Amino acid sequence: MSDHQKPTIAIFVDVQNIYYTTRQALSGQFNYQAFWNLVNSQGTIVAANAYAIDRGDKNQRNFQSILKNIGFEIKLKPFIQRRDGSAKGDWDVGITVDIMQIAQQVDKIILLSGDGDFDLLLERIKKDYAVTTEVYGVKALTADSLINSCDRFNPIDKALLI
Repeated sequence: MSDHQKPTIAIFVDVQNIYYTTRQALSGQFNYQAFWNLVNSQGTIVAANAYAIDRGDKNQRNFQSILKNIGFEIKLKPFIQRRDGSAKGDWDVGITVDIMQIAQQVDKIILLSGDGDFDLLLERIKKDYAVTTEVYGVKALTADSLINSCDRFNPIDKALLI
């Protein structure tokens, strides 16, 4: 990459994780537009995926529409309620596959999640593709292993809340 060329960036958002951690720890909602503007000022966003669970609810559809208007591609899985009352809806494998597919084509991968399951993925893509990795997460609810596996950890604070 030459000095005048902006780095290429791919963004991957674990929507459920960001929603629940910002609500629990910061009593707020993540500001996706402010986040987009911040990242866009650092380089060229070439891919931006937001992974969510589809409950078929009107507020959720409005939120997804907002994300699309910002520039995110929305990837949905159906909400599955188990007999015991617990819910299933996990995008870890889908996020991992998508990151592995694009890692060698970009300069930077940005993951929004606090899930420690992604630590091995970030270590692997740094080693195999020499890509820069950043994580945005709520510090108190982000796994130490994830923080330690990325090149840069960006704690979500009031500046990134609505």
